[in-house]
Amino acid sequence: MQYRFDDFTLDLDLGELLRGGEAIAVEPRAFAMLCYLVENSDRLIGKDELVEKLWDGRIVSDAAISTVLKTARKALGDSGSEQRYIRTVHGRGFRFVATRTVRATAQVRDTEEPVTLAATGETGQRPTVAVLPFTLIGGSESYSAIADAIPSELIASLSRLRWLKVIARGSSFRFRETERDFAAIGEALGAKYLLTGDVELFDGDLAITVELAECSTGHVIWGDRLSGSIDDVHGIREEIVILVTSALELHVPQHEAQMARLLSPESLDAWSCYHLGLQHMYRFNRADNDLAAGHFARATELDPLFARAHAARSFTSFQSAFLRYGSDRAADIENARRHAERSVSLDPMDPFGNFNFGRAHWLRGDPAAGQAWLERSLSLSPSFAQGFYAHGWADIMAGEGAAALANLSRAITLSPLDPFLYAMKSATGLAQLHLGELEEAARWSSQGARTPGAHYLICAVAAAINEIAGKPMEARYWAEQSFARRKDASIEAFFAAFPFRDEKIRSDLRRALTALGFRH
Repeated sequence: MQYRFDDFTLDLDLGELLRGGEAIAVEPRAFAMLCYLVENSDRLIGKDELVEKLWDGRIVSDAAISTVLKTARKALGDSGSEQRYIRTVHGRGFRFVATRTVRATAQVRDTEEPVTLAATGETGQRPTVAVLPFTLIGGSESYSAIADAIPSELIASLSRLRWLKVIARGSSFRFRETERDFAAIGEALGAKYLLTGDVELFDGDLAITVELAECSTGHVIWGDRLSGSIDDVHGIREEIVILVTSALELHVPQHEAQMARLLSPESLDAWSCYHLGLQHMYRFNRADNDLAAGHFARATELDPLFARAHAARSFTSFQSAFLRYGSDRAADIENARRHAERSVSLDPMDPFGNFNFGRAHWLRGDPAAGQAWLERSLSLSPSFAQGFYAHGWADIMAGEGAAALANLSRAITLSPLDPFLYAMKSATGLAQLHLGELEEAARWSSQGARTPGAHYLICAVAAAINEIAGKPMEARYWAEQSFARRKDASIEAFFAAFPFRDEKIRSDLRRALTALGFRH
């Protein structure tokens, strides 16, 4: 790394301070102090922190600190009275105050995980994202902490996504300049994606803009904006963290799959195969599910320890059993359990693996047994929308309408563009049915059936609930849609997929489906 200010260049790799290209002799501890202050110019450095970093926490007199500080200032042609570069805030600490720019001269290695070739754009490993400090526009210095607090929270939240590598704050926060060379920063940090943002403060109003860009091209992949009152800053902070986390769950895998399509089939590695499979997995039809399963199987052949690929194989096996795509449902049920269990054993901290292991219990007619795994997926990733969705479904099967409604509402809020949105809405209708709110139940179940991805069972749910709610025309329409998508739609298949515990709900749904012509 090189830091430049006025005609000085501070080269961390070479350990040199240059002025106009000429090296300046600096005593080692004074050079270390200068480096530390320049690297952390965004904040005030207390005396205790300096002692900890430069003297390894040993007892040091104020006179010794002053001597080193004076030496550092002298190297810059500064003084205690001018303080053009290093400012002393009496009783609090020190800060480097000159405007500086950063240039990357080598790859930084202090990320949260070792940087591999994949992180710089090669395929085969998890993509890497760097969250840069946000830019403060308007507002006073007293609000400058917001521009660091939000990306810091994002780093903590995104690090819970087991499929994504996140560069540590200590590395990414070195790049504070408003004019950024994305390619150079990506190369220096070993990052494939950069997340940047602006914090705007004007007359008590707060607006936060975020953008996700690809480092190599600088192309923006996704962006959004939130605004509100500065008095609601903590609520907006929480909302932006949720928004970014759910957006990356959708947009990064989509982008990875688009790049994988450009590769020849023989050059596809495990990670590329996995992302190609994701493009088919959420289309909820037999042909795409089979294609997804093939890609995931290839991924686990190339890398038998790829936990996420095993979880994805569980997902496609679950879908095959749930929607009865194959001729051997018992084998699909066993594969859903087996691959989910394998995923959790390889990476017990992955929420997606825990999610699939929890759902696998549904196929055995025992959703309650999977609740602990679904709850674990949420504890591992509080922004995991599909975990809240699955928990909501399990609540419905257990007859807990109010709990289901809370979890499903959370899922929709977290991921309003989720591939499971159709199921979230349909499940909300079933939750309302459990609560006796028939109008709301009919409205939500019909919305679910109209949402892209809805399959024949979702149409059957809409048909039955509308029949119960006294809406015969809507009920008949959705029954016809269910039969059009699956001619052998039956009451047996309906209750095999949805093992409701509440006997009254089961009885009401059975009567409605029978009246609409579903065979037993």
